[in-house]
Parts: sequence; C-alpha cells; structure tokens
Amino acid sequence: MQSDKAKKETITIIGAGLVGSLLSLLLAKRGYKVRMLERRVDMRKEAISAGRSINLAISTRGLIALAEVGMDDLVLQQAVPMLGRMMHARDGALTFQPYSKNPDEYINSVSRAALNKLLMTRAEATGQVEIFFQTRVDGCDFAAKRLQCFDESKGQSIELPYEITIGTDGSASRVRDALIKLPGYESDSSRLDYGYKELVILESNLEKNALHIWPRGNYMLIALPNFDGSFTCTLFLPFKGPVSFESLDSQDAVRDFLQAEFADAYALIPDAVQQYFVNPTGHMDTVKCYPWHYAGDVLLLGDAAHAIVPFYGQGANCGFEDISVFESMLSQAEAKGHIDWQKLFADLGQERKPNCDAISDMAVDNFIEMRDKVGDAGFLLAKAVEKVLEREFPGDYQSRYSLVTFSNRPYKMAQDVGAACERVLGQLCVGLDDPERVDLARAKVLIDQELRPVIDRYRSSLTPLT
Repeated sequence: MQSDKAKKETITIIGAGLVGSLLSLLLAKRGYKVRMLERRVDMRKEAISAGRSINLAISTRGLIALAEVGMDDLVLQQAVPMLGRMMHARDGALTFQPYSKNPDEYINSVSRAALNKLLMTRAEATGQVEIFFQTRVDGCDFAAKRLQCFDESKGQSIELPYEITIGTDGSASRVRDALIKLPGYESDSSRLDYGYKELVILESNLEKNALHIWPRGNYMLIALPNFDGSFTCTLFLPFKGPVSFESLDSQDAVRDFLQAEFADAYALIPDAVQQYFVNPTGHMDTVKCYPWHYAGDVLLLGDAAHAIVPFYGQGANCGFEDISVFESMLSQAEAKGHIDWQKLFADLGQERKPNCDAISDMAVDNFIEMRDKVGDAGFLLAKAVEKVLEREFPGDYQSRYSLVTFSNRPYKMAQDVGAACERVLGQLCVGLDDPERVDLARAKVLIDQELRPVIDRYRSSLTPLT
C-alpha cells in the first residue's frame, strides 16, 4: 500500500530532456503529481536550434527502463538496428566488426528529439504531469525549499516552492551548481579537448544496419542511421592544433580536409562545407559529483549527476538506468507504507556513484579506441580472438562491451572484467596471426586465473548472469 502522504506529494523536476521526461512518466504512473520546468521552448511546437544531436544508441539498460513504462516496443518500432561497426579506410575499403556473436544482440539508433517528444507527450497524457516551458531555474534556496526562476516568455522573475525537487537539467545543471556550494559537496568536471560538428547524409547506399566510423587517428567521423533512411554524421576534431576546428577556418580548408580524409562520405554530402559552418560546434564534458542529494528534498539524476562523453553510447542508457534503480527503491519503500526520502536518495547515490564513475572512464577509453585503434591490425586481432573465446567459453568469458551494452550488470563489474580480459588477450595474441588458431587450452587456464575471480566476486551479490 502506498501512503496517503506519498500520493499527495508533488514532485518538481528541473529539465524536460530524456531523463526528466521518462522520470515524470514513471512517477505519474505511480500516482504522483509532477511539475516539470524546462528552459527551452516546446520542441513539439517550435523549431529548436539544430546541429547538436548525436543520435542515441539505445541498448539493454535503456530498453529495460522504457519497458517499465510500457514504451520499449514503441521506441524499437522507430529505431534502426545496428549490428556492428562498419570501418571506412582512407582508400574506401570497408571492414565490418559485429558487436556480438549473437545476431539477436545489437544496438538501436534512435532520434534524440523524436524520443524526447514522445516521452513528453506520454507524460502529459497521464493527466499527472504539467510542463512549464521557457522557465529557467537560476538558483535554489534549500533551507526555504524555494526555486528562483525566470519566466522567459514573460520576462519576469518568480519564486516557486517545492516539496521534492529532482534536477535532471544536464551537464550544466543549475541544481548541481547550487548543491556544490554547500559544505561537504564536491564536483569534478572536465571538458574533452575535442568538439564535434553534425553533418547529415540525406541519401546514400551506406549499409543501413551499422554504425559507420571513419577512424583517422587524431580525428574521426561517425554516422548513425535514421529511420527515414538518412544518416546523422558527427565529425570529431580537436579544438586546437594543426588539424582542428581552429585551423579549419575557411571553406577551401574544410573542403580539402573532408575530400582528403573522408572522400566516400564527402561524396554523399553535397552541402558538407555549408553544414560545417552553419552548425554549431559542440563540446563534451565529464561530470562527477557527490553526494547527489540534499536531505530528503533534492536529488540529481542523469547528466546533472554524472555527465559522460558519448563514445560508449551509454549517456541516455545510463540516465535511464538511474530511473530503473530509483523506481525499484521507490517501489520497495512504498511497499513498507512509508517513504524515507532522505534514505532513498542516499541509498540511490551510493549504489549508482561507483557505476556511473566507471562508465564515465570507459567512455573516454572507448573514444581512444574508436579514434585510434579500430583500424589497427593488433587491435582487430584481439577483437577477433575475443569473439572466439565468447563462442568457445560461453558464460565463462564475457567481454566488457557485452556486459556494458547487452546486460544490466553493474558498470563497475564491466570495467573490472574488461581489465581482466585485456590481460588474457594480451597473452594469447603474442605470436598469433590467425584468431581461429588461438590456444584454447591456455585460454581456459588464463580465463580461470584472470577472469573467473572477477566474475565470481560480483556473482555472489547478483541475480544469475544471463
């Protein structure tokens, strides 16, 4: 039974992005009234600035959270399955790297804006959620439980009282900014010295069911398929340096660069140079902070608590998993007939913090892998051997990628398993030129020595691994 008090509480959510909108829908379905404040205009009614949308790669963790509000099948109907990476060499040669030995395991390319609009609409349709657009939160008075806001549509400041407020307002969170000014709170933010530009391929003969990568060492281009047959491309470059956003400052320089480095992609984007100069340059931040809450009144979730760079495709998945864990803890508290919000918030942060730190670090590592290693012969050999080990030792050998992407095992477990896998592969690949001829007897010994202890350490506290 849920308590009457819990039913009557109104929860204020700051930020109507993906995490905030999904959270509002989940809370509404549990009977809570939700007030959601969003700085932007309603994207369903007015065009918003384009050019900053790295497509979502929704995988197991995100689908689990969407399933909790009955939306996983609907989202998958509008998604494009990506079965692996398609590598594009400078000379146009293609190499396909499947994500899994299991054809049923793949990631899904989803439009960020389309999903956000769908979540907002579903939330409002419950009758429990009201969204206030063009409402900017400038500060929080935690003692008085009031938000200092600015109504951009009317040009006036307002103060809003709250019972419980949850900040899902992204990597530049105003709620987090207010929290970290308090004693005992800490935040560590870093900005990657790389930025990105969005380019769009409208028509092409590119493989539709793949994530395309043009790795070029110090920079790269990626392309994710859209449901309408187009591809959203993202060009990643250093901000400064010999080849950088700083140096590519003329149409001729950009044209020459794209033709030389990404000739096959450039041929598919007639207006690539124009898009380059029209679309803004995005930046990528990593944010780690703690605690995530203040008493039982304020909580951070999603990028507001743990922004990560996009190179593992886990930003939205990680934020959605926050909601899954929150929902599980909330359900348990409601079943007891009383919700201790402070304990719930503290337990949630304690559970999620190590895992979110782990995926933050793995995302940066994966950037280096995608940029520098995916075309390297030694790296490709190790990945091929890994596929052999997954096939020959199912359940005993589990890769970091499969644990991150195709399970909801803790991110920290995936990080620790990945380190053990690197030790195993490093020894098995010495002197090897054919992955199918890997020494399986030695592999079994190494797996038992390096990998099994790590998996067993986590297995004791988890439901059976699938």
